[in-house]
Amino acid sequence: MAKKTTSKQQRINIKNKRASFDYEFIDIFTAGIVLTGTEIKSIRMGKASLVDSYCYFIHGELWVKNMNISTYLQGSYNNHAERRERKLLLNRKELRNLEAESKNPGFTIVPTRLFINEKGLAKLDVALAKGKKVFDKRQTMKEKEDRREMDRAMKH
Repeated sequence: MAKKTTSKQQRINIKNKRASFDYEFIDIFTAGIVLTGTEIKSIRMGKASLVDSYCYFIHGELWVKNMNISTYLQGSYNNHAERRERKLLLNRKELRNLEAESKNPGFTIVPTRLFINEKGLAKLDVALAKGKKVFDKRQTMKEKEDRREMDRAMKH
């Protein structure tokens, strides 16, 4: 019975595909998230989105903003706000390094992936990222199109 839930939990893997198109990832960190009971239930059902979300620092703590976790259908008056700000958990050394790097011009912190780990805890991969220029985006699109063409050629 435990194996069945483990395989189901591993399938929860919500990605921010737009982030890899708009940003070049320099370093990736895995952070815990401070959640309420109805939020973790919604995540386990796959009802979350990282579109337009970003991270920022307040008093040395890392927060994620605009991460959408849909309301839990069975969560009566205990339900959470869908787009509330959520605190991220990293160790002090990682927080200090990330805060120092993100203050450099052109750098930002973006959430890239929301998943449930093997212990059943919700984790968020955040990346220190540098914005891509328009020509970099064109290059990314060209590489993606070339990979598609190669895959089509292999299938036929």
